[in-house]
Amino acid sequence: MTRARELGLPLPGRTGPDNAITDVPGVEVGYTTLVEGEAVRTGVTALLPRGREDFDVPCAAGWFSLNGNGEMTGTSWLSETGSLRLPVLITNTHAVGPCHRGVIDWVAREKPAVAEQWLLPVVAETWDGYLNDINGPHVQPSHAMAAIDAARPGPVAEGSVGGGTGMNCYGFKGGSGTSSRLVEYGPDTYTVGAFVQANFGSRKELTVCGVPVGPALADDNPMEGGAWRTPAGAGSVIAVIATDAPLLPLQCTALARRVPLGLARTGTTGSHFSGDIFLAFSTGNPGALTMGFPDGEPGYEQLRFVPWSRLDDFFEAVVHAVEEAVLNALLAAETMIGRDGRRSPGLPVSRLLDLVKRP
Repeated sequence: MTRARELGLPLPGRTGPDNAITDVPGVEVGYTTLVEGEAVRTGVTALLPRGREDFDVPCAAGWFSLNGNGEMTGTSWLSETGSLRLPVLITNTHAVGPCHRGVIDWVAREKPAVAEQWLLPVVAETWDGYLNDINGPHVQPSHAMAAIDAARPGPVAEGSVGGGTGMNCYGFKGGSGTSSRLVEYGPDTYTVGAFVQANFGSRKELTVCGVPVGPALADDNPMEGGAWRTPAGAGSVIAVIATDAPLLPLQCTALARRVPLGLARTGTTGSHFSGDIFLAFSTGNPGALTMGFPDGEPGYEQLRFVPWSRLDDFFEAVVHAVEEAVLNALLAAETMIGRDGRRSPGLPVSRLLDLVKRP
């Protein structure tokens, strides 16, 4: 798997040890990848904010929609309470239902008492119908459960894996990508991690490290120039931002609002046909924001948080991590043939490097 930094691309910031969202302590990522026959190119991605054991411990969280031509379930509850719990899943547009059911089934299996309460999982999607038989019932609740079971800390596979299996980005093969940044805050060091399911952008827009490379790579673009066309820039992008810095829910929303700035550094102008929806959460303040039924004597909760006036370095970390996560998704993905012989070409790495490093 080729990554942007390994190629010497000049990317800003200091990363965590695995340069992944899992550099945030407790965060785990798992995949179910479905590649079957000539028409199935899809899957499920699971992100566990506090890992398997503490999946029901809430996190402060917020979300933001740059363009609402897409779906992320559970956002009404996020807006109401600023509280996120349960595994977060990402899949294809027509598999949101089975994945939602799969989260509930998994919780009922792991902690039946938690399942007796109301469950409002966050499940997000992007459209993989160019390569995948998206209307077929290929993703089942069991695949969602398997992705959650597969979640682990440490290095994260990228490219055509999990929910990103059938996705395309800037007219090239896209998919799953991740990156992280370390943020110094007084005597403490916090991590900001980004995970993207990259399925957006028109070829002419692609920009790498400030260089507009898309026009020079305009050839071999079957998605926009072939007999079967998608609108330029269509597809969608989901981003998940994680940090261990203690933040308020509205501060998490502020992090999510910075995701489009990272995407813009890769060239996109935000197509109407792209559902661009972003989630951010903080694993600080464990034990707060609990949403159980009230019992006993009334009490109080406390939240420790970084002051608003000190958030700029965290905003910068989001922007830079999102940019690199998109590039990692593009670089890891290889050419794929899918339904009806449709082809998604891999990014031509040597040509890209010549353009970026040209004097």
